[in-house]
Amino acid sequence: MSTVPPPGLDPETLRAHLDRVRPGLVSGPLTARLIEGGRSNLTYVVTDGTGQWVVRRPPLGHVLATAHDMRREHRVISALHPTAVPVPEPVLLCEDESVLGSPFYVMEYVTGTPYRTAEQLAPLGPERTRAAVLALVDTLVELHAVDPQAVGLGDFGRPEGFLDRQLRRWGKQLDASRNRDLAGIDELHAALGRALPTSPAPTVIHGDYRLDNVLIGDDERIKAVLDWEMSTLGDPLTDLGLLVMYSAKLELPHSPVSTTAGAAGHPSPAELIERYAARSGRDTSALSWYTAFAWFKLAVILEGIHYRYTLGQTVGAGFDRIGELVPVFIEHGLTTLQEG
Repeated sequence: MSTVPPPGLDPETLRAHLDRVRPGLVSGPLTARLIEGGRSNLTYVVTDGTGQWVVRRPPLGHVLATAHDMRREHRVISALHPTAVPVPEPVLLCEDESVLGSPFYVMEYVTGTPYRTAEQLAPLGPERTRAAVLALVDTLVELHAVDPQAVGLGDFGRPEGFLDRQLRRWGKQLDASRNRDLAGIDELHAALGRALPTSPAPTVIHGDYRLDNVLIGDDERIKAVLDWEMSTLGDPLTDLGLLVMYSAKLELPHSPVSTTAGAAGHPSPAELIERYAARSGRDTSALSWYTAFAWFKLAVILEGIHYRYTLGQTVGAGFDRIGELVPVFIEHGLTTLQEG
């Protein structure tokens, strides 16, 4: 691990704080490294040479505290840790911005692998790949079985009118990044609004549930579910719809959207839905709406990235190809909704 501190985390300052609030936790000088790949909040691994921990903090220079709420993330993993849902054990929450320049929290380091592509899954072989993806579904069932009131999350969101608010929210996001004609996207948005399903009883939802947001162990079990920044109380089928969308074969080379569906042994979307329905007891007959909504949501997110690219506000390679993906996601959304 590099001895040069990564941006946003000073190991000496963190060590001093830990010694004050959790004396004895750390036994030597800390070193830290930033974990690449996070979409929003920053994630670091810190070690004293013996133990390892993970630190989460908002992005540098963030403005909207509500979008990077460390207290909220810490609260949900604290509530879920005693349940059957595998989450890292929380160590502490620090809301004193004088320590690292923003609120942050510390949690245990969990060993496991996040699989982002079919190529990464390939060495597991068909049987282990199938087991890992089915375990993803089973863990989602466990999450949606948690009683929010019983774990202190009864006020964690506003589930009434959840789908309508979500649809309006992503419609506004689309309007904020419009600078070209996108055939079919208004049609998809309107069709989703006309066909709004009746939500089942609300549950704790993850909000971005997919294979590369969990850590898989050598036994193909889910060791930890990560990245809870979009979690709330809402319609559990939105989590399943997103998972099904990510399980579709995109056939898009060099796509920045992670999909593992091409891996040998990967269960089909229909199998995932059937397993969830059987294990949760929920009616999944309207799932085509939820999957179409996931396609719409990702189309809006990608269009936002493309919009920032056209303004010269993106850094790194690959952003030039994102714009051409958006019509593909729109088409998938329309087709999925019509098939349902």
